[in-house]
Amino acid sequence: MAKTAMATPGVDLEPLDRLEEKVRMLVGVIDRLRAENARAADDNERLANELHALRARVAEAESTGSELAALREERNLIRSRVNKMLEQIDGLNL
Repeated sequence: MAKTAMATPGVDLEPLDRLEEKVRMLVGVIDRLRAENARAADDNERLANELHALRARVAEAESTGSELAALREERNLIRSRVNKMLEQIDGLNL
């Protein structure tokens, strides 16, 4: 056993050093990916909120457009009825 302990200092540690460096690099990559994932999740939430708000605005605009069309139709109907009344008044020959 003593000889094995003595032989240990002669072992080449270069492969272990390279492995250690690769593990450090891998930990750095994992940290970076976690940060990017957190940013992407934040962006996703923000964009989902914007999408929800835009959909609400579109629904409101569609409702307003429908209301505008109904008001125009009502205006045309009133205009037509007023024109008929004016024609009837003109027909009285007063």
